[in-house]
Amino acid sequence: MGSMEPPRAEANGGSAAPAYNGGGPTANGGDSLAGRKGKAGPGAVPLPLEVGTRVMCRWRDQKLHPVKVIERRKVSSLNSSDYEYYVHYTEFNRRLDEWVKLEQLDLESVETDIDEKVEDKATSLKMTRHQKRKIDETHVEAGHEELDAASLREHEEFTKVKNIAKIELGRYEIDTWYFSPFPPEYNDSVKLYFCEFCLNFMKRKEQLQRHMRKCDLKHPPGDEIYRNGTLSMFEVDGKKNKVYGQNLCYLAKLFLDHKTLYYDVDLFLFYILCECDDRGCHMVGYFSKEKHSEESYNLACILTLPPYQRKGYGKFLIAFSYELSKKEGKVGTPERPLSDLGLLSYRGYWTRVLLEILKKHKSNISIKELSDMTAIKADDILSTLQSLDLIQYRKGQHAICADPKVLDRHLKAAGRGGLEVDVSKLIWTPYKEQG
Repeated sequence: MGSMEPPRAEANGGSAAPAYNGGGPTANGGDSLAGRKGKAGPGAVPLPLEVGTRVMCRWRDQKLHPVKVIERRKVSSLNSSDYEYYVHYTEFNRRLDEWVKLEQLDLESVETDIDEKVEDKATSLKMTRHQKRKIDETHVEAGHEELDAASLREHEEFTKVKNIAKIELGRYEIDTWYFSPFPPEYNDSVKLYFCEFCLNFMKRKEQLQRHMRKCDLKHPPGDEIYRNGTLSMFEVDGKKNKVYGQNLCYLAKLFLDHKTLYYDVDLFLFYILCECDDRGCHMVGYFSKEKHSEESYNLACILTLPPYQRKGYGKFLIAFSYELSKKEGKVGTPERPLSDLGLLSYRGYWTRVLLEILKKHKSNISIKELSDMTAIKADDILSTLQSLDLIQYRKGQHAICADPKVLDRHLKAAGRGGLEVDVSKLIWTPYKEQG
């Protein structure tokens, strides 16, 4: 494969790397300030604003949205009292938090009497169905349930401000979503430059260009276990490729909130999904799994990188994890707990797979038989069918009620299944049998 060329300048003088910011607040926006209490005129507002202040902020869509000031910092200017503010859009997910200038804030909307009993909606997502689908495909992550209240507060305090604003990965410049605990020497870097093949990261573009002239990798440092057209999957052993595994975790944490970052990657296998061309195999997403799981977990973490969302890759990764479970002769389930969006992703996959079988299977079929056919854990099958009202309890047993019209209605509601895994292209030996 040919060597990777650095991004070329566009004719208009811009960078060839397209910016990707992942969207922003759209629902419940607008300039209306009706219904808010405790405002003060701009002349009555002491500056700089205090941390915890609630105010309306003009976003990139030129509409005002309610925010809470999370942090503030002095900026270099002629006026030594100038500050900029790190704000959280209270109606939306933390991934949209950002630094803003004072002129973006509507000082007439400052709340002077902040009621601390009002619960911050930091983790609530008011989304349209389109936004839900978009985020659903982006990632599945461990939910807040893995942290007790004290740990959650400590986590949010420590990670409240994004330390890295942007990354460059291959031909994309990507806005990050969350804090990631990079080594201290990178704390002053607003943007990091990643080698898309070995995932080493640097502070400056020149460093990346020098690195690319020396780096001989054109794909993830593991075994290619699947190739179908331009789509490829590599298995990377965290023990054999420790630095790559750790760098992948740093990268993933920029887009996953409340993900536990494991520095001991020896215990994990990483499955890297790539789009391949004459320059190499470019990572679009991945999932990880423990080498040995007593709980039958077949997936620990999953991520589709923002530029590659809405292409069905998230669904493909979930399906791939179950194909590996079938090869192992085991049933599998994702690591718990799941976030609400994680459950939504998996419930969609389980629904499509189970309904397709029930539609084709004219005779009676048991939950165990479904589990044997799909590698889906019986508990997940039961909860999915119960959520669709396809289970009845008769004579001490669960019975599946598979009316064809009802199945068709649920299948239509479940939507497209995304990219399919061609099992004939999978060449893989389960870890326990290697070596």
